[in-house]
Amino acid sequence: MFEGKNLGTKKELQTDQGSQYTSKDFNEFCEKKHIQQSMSKAGCPYDNAVMERFYNTFKNEYLNIHRFKTNEALDQGVYDFVYIKYNYIRPHRYNGGLTPYAARCAA
Repeated sequence: MFEGKNLGTKKELQTDQGSQYTSKDFNEFCEKKHIQQSMSKAGCPYDNAVMERFYNTFKNEYLNIHRFKTNEALDQGVYDFVYIKYNYIRPHRYNGGLTPYAARCAA
């Protein structure tokens, strides 16, 4: 299950310039799945800061404390955390203590 910024028939994936993301195999995977790669500039941590913060939260609040017996359980767990807990339940300091969903509704 891959969800990203919708670019019509393509999806966008923001990454850094790590070797795992610049490899030929990964580039071919992205092309096959119609994923547009978006990379931060070399040595510029700010382009990727939002995603780095999200991944830190995801790993510390979910991934590192759960174990999954199947790929399907992992897919469902990731979906539940990202689309339900992170967006609808978990308050964010950046949003004045509101969830992302509540902040969008209040805007």
